[in-house]
Amino acid sequence: MEELEREPLQNEEAPVCAFQNAHPDAVAKIRATLPDDDTMLDVSELFKVLGDSTRCRILFVLLVSEMCVCDLSLLLGMSVSAVSHQLRILRQAQLVRYRREGKIVFYALADEHVRTLLSQGMEHVQE
Repeated sequence: MEELEREPLQNEEAPVCAFQNAHPDAVAKIRATLPDDDTMLDVSELFKVLGDSTRCRILFVLLVSEMCVCDLSLLLGMSVSAVSHQLRILRQAQLVRYRREGKIVFYALADEHVRTLLSQGMEHVQE
């Protein structure tokens, strides 16, 4: 089994290559596959939105079932205003969608990608 590199201690320098551009072919091949800066910024913004535990709690509730703001508020022990604010951020990030039924607005996860992100994240932290 391949031995993993250990993290350097606080007072120890991390190991570095003895010379620059040791593997130019590998570097060029990988550079050609990297997303452009705008795409990387979008991915970074997505993870910032997911980096808030309140928004994650809302998403995990919606993973189970669509819900209206009032029920989310009651379930999470938050004000309707606070839940609405977080839902607005999640909508802007295209992580949730909503549908109106009369005067009630129901929220749900936007698509299977969001479901996969949440499921994979949970699986990762539980290993």
